[in-house]
Amino acid sequence: MISLDKAVIARLVSHGHHFEIFVDPETAWDVRDDDSIDVMEVVASDDVYKDASKAEKASEETIKEAFGTVAFTDIAKKIIKKGEIQLTTEQRHEMQKEKHKQIVNMIARESIDPRTKAPVPPNRIEKAMGEAKVHVDPFKSAKRQAEEVIKQLMPILPIKMARARVEIHIPSQFAAKCYGYLHDFNRVREEWLSDGSLRIVVEIPAGMQSDIYDYLNKQTHGSVETKLLETI
Repeated sequence: MISLDKAVIARLVSHGHHFEIFVDPETAWDVRDDDSIDVMEVVASDDVYKDASKAEKASEETIKEAFGTVAFTDIAKKIIKKGEIQLTTEQRHEMQKEKHKQIVNMIARESIDPRTKAPVPPNRIEKAMGEAKVHVDPFKSAKRQAEEVIKQLMPILPIKMARARVEIHIPSQFAAKCYGYLHDFNRVREEWLSDGSLRIVVEIPAGMQSDIYDYLNKQTHGSVETKLLETI
């Protein structure tokens, strides 16, 4: 749960009754796009109110009439998905800035210049978004918006979403530590060699190549060997 000090009210009117809960003003919107999110991570309490500002709780009878259940997680999801989330102008502005940043970072991480196969720097993406007059919706997930933003950028900036398959050879003394880092990526093929070194092929967001190479070079003191096999 989040701190009540940071929460805003989400409200739904159903069956002639008002139902309100306290939610995080930013992450609650993600629940609308992603059913896998634990709703308990975006609420400040497990109470359902008829008037949250007065701390007047809704009766169990009206809750069950409106929602067919008294299970808080089911009720909270419905209020967040179907109801209204109250935000100040400042909160909306801050959310839009944060969502803009998320979209830029996501595009930079997962896209390349199709001519050079190189990642596109975030500052070039920022500039192109300004030229294309891209509107960022603070209430939609960055993932949902990123692909549409790329379409808007294409007339201005050569760019496409891509993934890269990279072969990596790590010396034995660094293999275990680096394997832990690479474990979170899609491992296409891996082989522990007789000398204890690791040869592995991973599929990564194409724009992350430089970050991954920098990390591995730092961890292995420059002894790692990498080879770009293909971009897909």
